[in-house]
Amino acid sequence: MKRPFVSLRPEITRTHALTLMNWLEDDRVTRYLSDSRSVSRFISQAVDRSPMPILTHLFNQGGRFFMVYNVDDLPVGFVRLIKTGPECEIVLAIGDHDNWGRGLGTSTIREGLKLAFLDMRADSVVAKIHPANTRSLKGFERCGFHLKQETLTLNSLSLTSGRYLQLLRAGAMTNHANIYVTELDKTRLENLLELEIDTPNIELEHEIERAIVVDPLSVPEDVVTMNSKVVLRLDGEQENVALVYPQDADNRSRKLSILSDIGTAILGYQEGDAFECIVANRTRRIQIEKIVYQPESAGDFHL
Repeated sequence: MKRPFVSLRPEITRTHALTLMNWLEDDRVTRYLSDSRSVSRFISQAVDRSPMPILTHLFNQGGRFFMVYNVDDLPVGFVRLIKTGPECEIVLAIGDHDNWGRGLGTSTIREGLKLAFLDMRADSVVAKIHPANTRSLKGFERCGFHLKQETLTLNSLSLTSGRYLQLLRAGAMTNHANIYVTELDKTRLENLLELEIDTPNIELEHEIERAIVVDPLSVPEDVVTMNSKVVLRLDGEQENVALVYPQDADNRSRKLSILSDIGTAILGYQEGDAFECIVANRTRRIQIEKIVYQPESAGDFHL
């Protein structure tokens, strides 16, 4: 079964805060949240004392807070990441109980792990789950977590960065199809990421890490490699684009930088592949319709 698409977004508005308060007033949501009362009280105080429409800075005190959105761009839950030294604790809930049992929780865990390991650079991520919360326990176990400590009231599960990368490279941490990157493209892209250290691109790093690395001479001719020209459909509308390095980007000519949302998203996919991604804070549907030109198949290995 295909895992549902979710995205984590850091902006928290007053409307989000009110939605969170409604979720936290639902006993079915808060049953296993040990700090639900204090969280609800904090949200209420934040709404009351701040006249601002954006409350992100208040929610990021002591950790990083994200709203979980589904494929229809509707908020369905939240994630909090609290990093202490090399360890990061993840707390999450799908607040919209109508969406329970659809795999949103597991997809949310995977997105949270991406941020914890690739953005916050944690050495390990822990989750503290009530033993009776079997749904959450199974979700974390499916994502590679192992039991670290067990008591009558709390199970502590853990996942190391090394194990996370193993699972990512094995294709167990994404709901998308396999992608392919040539050895040369991978080296160049890794060098590019090192130059972009002040503005890390965790989505590109994630795609490089999960990609199947192939020799430029044997990459399938229907794969999007660097400097390929591609016909794609963006939410059903056809576009002709080229995937280029930042210095060659020109939006007027639809030469898309690999660092752009769409550029990162299409790298390594094959003709016929279709998937969701976030473009300018919106969920978009992309389909790779045709590879018009691929440097490797044309013998242009200097590009």
